[in-house]
Amino acid sequence: MNALEILQKYWKHKNFRNSQEDIINTVIKGNDVIALLPTGGGKSICYQIPALLSDGICIVISPLIALMQDQVNNLISKEIKAIAITSKLNENEIIIAFDNLRYGNYKFLYLSPEKLQSEFIQNKIKQLHVNLIAVDEAHCISEWGHDFRPSYLQLAILRTLHPKTNFIALTATATTKVIKDIVIHLQLKNNKLYKETFNRSNLAYQVFETEDILFKLKQILTKINEPIIIYTSTQKQTKAISDYLTSIHFKSSYYHGGLSTKNKEIAFKNWMTEKTRIMVATNAFGMGIDKQNVKVVIHIDIPNSIENYMQEAGRAGRSGKKSFSVILFNKATIDIFEKKIAKNLIGINDVKQIYKLLNQHLHIAKGELSLKQYAFNLEQFCVKYQLNSTRTFNAINLLEKEGVLVVEQNYNRKSVIQFIGGNKTVLNYIKRHAKSKDLIQLILRSYGGVFENRTTINETYLASKLNTTKFNVKRQLQQLNKDKIIFYTHQSNDTNLLFLVMREDAITINNISKNIIQRNKTKQQKATDILQYIQNNTQCRNKQLLTYFEETKLKNCAICDVCLENKKTIPNLKNLAEKVLYIFNKNSELSSKEIVILLDENESDIIQTLQLLLEKKKLYLTQTNNYKKYNI
Repeated sequence: MNALEILQKYWKHKNFRNSQEDIINTVIKGNDVIALLPTGGGKSICYQIPALLSDGICIVISPLIALMQDQVNNLISKEIKAIAITSKLNENEIIIAFDNLRYGNYKFLYLSPEKLQSEFIQNKIKQLHVNLIAVDEAHCISEWGHDFRPSYLQLAILRTLHPKTNFIALTATATTKVIKDIVIHLQLKNNKLYKETFNRSNLAYQVFETEDILFKLKQILTKINEPIIIYTSTQKQTKAISDYLTSIHFKSSYYHGGLSTKNKEIAFKNWMTEKTRIMVATNAFGMGIDKQNVKVVIHIDIPNSIENYMQEAGRAGRSGKKSFSVILFNKATIDIFEKKIAKNLIGINDVKQIYKLLNQHLHIAKGELSLKQYAFNLEQFCVKYQLNSTRTFNAINLLEKEGVLVVEQNYNRKSVIQFIGGNKTVLNYIKRHAKSKDLIQLILRSYGGVFENRTTINETYLASKLNTTKFNVKRQLQQLNKDKIIFYTHQSNDTNLLFLVMREDAITINNISKNIIQRNKTKQQKATDILQYIQNNTQCRNKQLLTYFEETKLKNCAICDVCLENKKTIPNLKNLAEKVLYIFNKNSELSSKEIVILLDENESDIIQTLQLLLEKKKLYLTQTNNYKKYNI
C-alpha cells in the first residue's frame, strides 16, 4: 500500500491536505523533518502514515496523558495497535507493555518526556525496532516557546538509543528562534522545514475594551448557541465564572489543572457531548482538543503570550465555518496582567536566597554533591521560611531549567502493596495481631494477585469499607510493612528533588546569572507583544499576528474588529429606531443593557438611537433609569 491508500483505508479521506503528502514522503525517505502546521492542521497523520508504511514501531513523545490516550484510542478504533506508557502503569504493567511492543505487532508507543528519563524505560526502548521518532508539541523544547518543559531538553537521548532513526518534530506555533532550538536540541541533520501559513480565513479575531466584562460575556453567549471555550488565568476563576453562568441560565463546565482526573474527565465529556456547551478553563485545557464545531473562544484575561493566544484561539472554527476569537479587556485586566508578569520575574538575589535555603532545609553541606533524592513539600518549605509560594515555585522551576537540580512530581504516584510471605505467614501474623485481621482480609478479597505482584490499592476505599479513617488504614499498612508482612509504598503528593551540582551557594547562581537575566527579558518581551496586539486598534488583527510569526504575504482579513470598524458605514438610525421600538411591544420596561442583548446591532449605535428616541419623546426614562415607551 502507498501513503494515499493508507489515508483512504484508515482515515476515510480522499486526499491529503496542504503539505501533508510532501511531509510524509520526506519522512519515508529517512530525512529529519520539522512540520509547522496550524492548530487543527492534521499533524498526527504526518507521522502515523509513514510509521504504518515501515516495519517497526514509531515512538511518539507527547506532553499530556490525556493527549496521548486520545491518540491511542483513535488508533485502536481504526484497529491499529498502539499503547501509551504513563504514570498510571505500574512496573509490571510496563514490562508487559514492552513485551507486547516487541512481539505483538504494535505500531505506536506514546511516551511523555518525563518517562523517557527513566533508565529502565531507556533500556527497554533500546531493545525495540524503531522506524520513526515523532516529537509532538516540539515548541516545548525552547525557552522562546510558550510552554517550555525542561524534560524536552533530554530528548536527544533517543539519538543515542537509535542513531539511525529519523525524527519528525511537530508544532502549531514557532518563531525562527524556536525552530533553531528544535534543530539544536533534537540534533536534527539535513532537516527539511515545512511551514504553512498561520492565516485562518474563517476565524475573526476581535478585541473589545469593556468596563463590564461579565455583561459583554453574557451578550456574546446570548447570541451564540454553539460550543464555546472561555479562558481565564486562575483556577479559582474558572469555578466562579462557571457558577455565574449557571446563575444566569447558561449550562457550563469548568476545567483546570488542580481538578482530579475523574472530575476532568466528567467536565471534558459533558462539553464534548454538549451536555454543557460552554467550557470555562485555564490553559490546562486545550492541548490535543479536537472539537470541530467550536464557534467562539473567549479570553476574559490577557493571554500569557501571542503563541499561547494563537494556540487557544485556533481551537475555534476547525470545521471551516466562520468562527470567532474574542479578547475582553479593560484597564483593570491590564493592571492585573502587568502585576502578574512582574511577580513572575525572579531576580538573581531571589534565586540565591531560595537556593541557599533549599540546601539548608535539606541539610546539604557546602561543597557537597549529594546523590540522593530528597522528598520536598513546597508548602511546608514556604511556611518554614516565610516565603511567597509563587515566587519560590518559579525560582525552583528556574533552577531546574538551568540544570542545577531535577524536580520529580509525584502527584499521580499510587499506593502499592505486595504480600512478602505466603498464606501461612499471613495467617500466623493475624493470630498474633488480631487488630490487623479485618484489613488484611479486605485486601485479599478486594485485590487479586497481591502475593505474586505489586498491586495498586486505594486507602480511601479500604477506609470506607472498614468504617475508619484513611490515616488509620495507612498507619496499619505501615506497621505491616515494618513487620515485613507486606511491601508498601504510599501515595505521595510531595516532590522529589535531585541536585546535579555541588553546593556553592552564590557561585552556583552567579554561573547562571546571565541566563536568568535573559529569561526575564524574554518574559517581558512576550508580555509587551501581547499588550501591543490588544491595544493596537488601527491595524488588521490578522496582519498583526502573521507579522509576529514572520509571514510576509499580508492583506487585511476584512472580518476582525479593526477591519469591520474601518469599513463601517454611517448607521441607518431610522431602521434601528424601528427595531428598538418594536421590542417594546413585548417588553414594557428595559434597561440599556437588556436592549443591547436583545438586538444584534452595534452597542454604540443602539445607545445613540436611544438618545434620539428620548429627544423625540418616543421613549422616556423611569426613576430606575430603565426605558419605557410612551403610550400614544
